[in-house]
Amino acid sequence: MKGNGTKIGFIVAFLAISIYYLWPTAVNMLEQNYIENLPEAEKVEYRQENAQRLQNLRQNSLSLGLDLQGGMHVTLEVGTAKFLKELAGQNADSTLINVIDVAQRKSRQNDTDFINEMVQEFEQRYPDGRLSRYYRSDAEDITRRSSNEEIKSYLKKQRDSAVDRAKEIIRTRVDRYGVTEPAIFTQGDNRVVVELPGVANKQRIRDLLKGTARLEFRLVGQPDQINNAQERIVNYYDKVASDTSDTAQQASQQNPLLEVLNTRGRSPYVLGYATGRDTARVNELLQRPEVQKLIPRNIVFMWGATPFQETQQGELFELIGVRSEIELTGEVISEASVNFDQATNQPRVSMNMNAEGARRWARITGANIGKPIAIVLDGYVYSYPNVETKISNGRSSISGLESVTEAEDLVNILLSGALPAPLEIIEERTVGATLGEASIQAGFYSTLIGLVIVAIFMIVYYQTGGAIADLALLLNIIFILGILAAFKATLTLPGIAGIVLTIGMAVDANVLIFDRIREEQRAGKTLRAAIEGGYSNAMSAIMDANVTTFFVGIILYSFGVGPIKGFAVTLMAGIAASLFSAIVITRVVVDYLTRDRSAEISFG
Repeated sequence: MKGNGTKIGFIVAFLAISIYYLWPTAVNMLEQNYIENLPEAEKVEYRQENAQRLQNLRQNSLSLGLDLQGGMHVTLEVGTAKFLKELAGQNADSTLINVIDVAQRKSRQNDTDFINEMVQEFEQRYPDGRLSRYYRSDAEDITRRSSNEEIKSYLKKQRDSAVDRAKEIIRTRVDRYGVTEPAIFTQGDNRVVVELPGVANKQRIRDLLKGTARLEFRLVGQPDQINNAQERIVNYYDKVASDTSDTAQQASQQNPLLEVLNTRGRSPYVLGYATGRDTARVNELLQRPEVQKLIPRNIVFMWGATPFQETQQGELFELIGVRSEIELTGEVISEASVNFDQATNQPRVSMNMNAEGARRWARITGANIGKPIAIVLDGYVYSYPNVETKISNGRSSISGLESVTEAEDLVNILLSGALPAPLEIIEERTVGATLGEASIQAGFYSTLIGLVIVAIFMIVYYQTGGAIADLALLLNIIFILGILAAFKATLTLPGIAGIVLTIGMAVDANVLIFDRIREEQRAGKTLRAAIEGGYSNAMSAIMDANVTTFFVGIILYSFGVGPIKGFAVTLMAGIAASLFSAIVITRVVVDYLTRDRSAEISFG
């Protein structure tokens, strides 16, 4: 045993390292079970107080792939057309918008690059035209205007930057959501692919990935402006109705706006109320060019985010008049958290602003004491509270949220930042949790049954030697899982197949060794001499088989995708662990059992 001190040290170290890397997995499982049994309010508080520790546990745990946990595979496309319209800003006219729309249609039909199509369409229509009229490239200076080719390069650079930024924001949102080992990567010029193992709420994930989180603080319109606009619009549609009816009574009944918008008993800041199903019709009526002329230029109407009142016809939503000028945006938000309103016990999001935001917020609130300020998120008004006093600490809050989950997701999106361009889900695949659970059970049972059958065979056929090999086999599985956890690999169903395969390979190495030992004993050698000869003579065959298989694993990992990579990772980890257990661990145990020269152990 004296010569095995180094080997024992390696075994102990390897086992300790494997347990060290697997420990977060065990703790994370216990934590998740504990959290699931907490009341909703305590869940939020516990997650906030232990956010960093829970995130570290998730990041260091052995993660399961999409095929085992279930989850979602989502492909999102960056809205390049809308992004380029916004990039042109006030320079965008009907000419550019039409060119962009036609180019978008052609790029989808021909599966070509959208920006190439846009530039080509523009040059075909206007051979002498310059896109520098709408965009300024990085190369442009005051002495000359950029060529269309330079503008094209500039637009592609901006698109690539927007895609990269969108990918990073999605990654931040997903990490905050708590998905373990998500796969997020770009595909082509303007697509982002997201694989989220273990998620169940599909709609919540859709909203999380697509949410632009454009937070705005706007002043609410003057009551007289909103009241005058309401009268003019109603009168306009009264006239429209009278032009198409025979009597005044019939005209009043056929006013198309009043059929869907209730203007009775309205707040001075509200144009009217409508049910959720009628809001689209109201929008359509208000967007008519003739009606837009009746609305003050500095006023826009936005729907409330949550129902104002329950009626027999359904939930009513407010149509609120706010200023078109944005006083402050969500870019100034430095901190956000979920808490509960002490009066209503409803969830809300509290926000703290950075120094610049706090300074501007103090000026805005100080100049509008007694007046309402609307908090607008993605075009919907969440609340428009009255300013009671100047706010100098940069604090504000968003109320009117339906659930704690919505509040948590809003915090996530606000802290992650707004997307640089809109995203559209163009492909979505879901693996059900039931299928994932069934896969885990099938994989677990296949591994367990294979392990038991091999263990029984080894003990029956090789007796004491077989029991030693079985001990090494158990340690081998711990080592494999430890290696996967250490390298933050994801365990997939093909990965489980790789573990089952390496069980057979580990036993194969011991079979070669034990058969060699039996041959040496039959040749008349002593037990210790036979053991020495058996290990040395079997070594070349073991190394040949395992090294060549390891190189196959490298090739599979290099050129494979998805499940093939998962299989390759587990196969390579299994080969490394099985070589160590078959050559080192079994030899140490055998040497310990035969340390006394008179000791006898059987190899069948």
